[in-house]
Amino acid sequence: MKKIIVVTGASSGMGKDFIKQIEEKETVDEIWAIARSKNKLEELKNEVKTPIKVVSLDLSKKESFEEIKDILNAEKPSIQILSNCAGFGLFDHTENIDYKELNNMVDLNCSSYVNMISLCLPFMNDGGKILNIASCAGFQPIPYIACYGATKAFVISYGRALNQELKYRKIHVLTVTPFWTKTAFFDRAVDKDKKPVVIKYAAMYDSQKVMKKAIKDLYKKKEISCYGFKNNMQRLLVRILPKKMVMKVWMRQQKLDGTPQIRK
Repeated sequence: MKKIIVVTGASSGMGKDFIKQIEEKETVDEIWAIARSKNKLEELKNEVKTPIKVVSLDLSKKESFEEIKDILNAEKPSIQILSNCAGFGLFDHTENIDYKELNNMVDLNCSSYVNMISLCLPFMNDGGKILNIASCAGFQPIPYIACYGATKAFVISYGRALNQELKYRKIHVLTVTPFWTKTAFFDRAVDKDKKPVVIKYAAMYDSQKVMKKAIKDLYKKKEISCYGFKNNMQRLLVRILPKKMVMKVWMRQQKLDGTPQIRK
């Protein structure tokens, strides 16, 4: 039976960083790299030692999971690790964002994680591992990043509950909650033709370091991986402060007044 690791969002950012770092710890027959960009996935083959199976699919589309289901049923692999790294965000007032884009975000950030886990669990042996990329945004409501933050709150809640459910199989679920991190995420999140929503970043972390800690935490069987002093401080503060106050501080910090006209 072929031993594999499955990674979504594998063409760039944290998904790519995960693949490069995990092969130093895990010896498997193949890594299944899932993302939209076939060209980037093909390039990845030359950057790692482990054989890469390119699975070029858009996980915001429901039909993609039927294809994944068919591949799994045909090959019947032994999945050692599932790493859900796909996702995107948009920084804008909700009234400026088309509902189709919001639905696309929910589908990719939430539904794809649920679907991948449901599809992969039957092929995971006892002692398997699941890593989900959430965000520190999931610990608090964030105006102008409302939908994205809510999707990440879902990922945190879902991952924590799932970790308890799967203990009987000794399958561990880690939820990673990065702070602002240097990745291609900002290429889509920020509309460069409009006045920016976020004008102050408290910190900007390196994605390789975030993933290095995440992998360590995965093997330590931690529930949450939260990299960086400012990230951990914010996580603590938003737990004890009233959410209304937290939102007001954010609005004041970014000089937002709650109107959609701020972006025009």
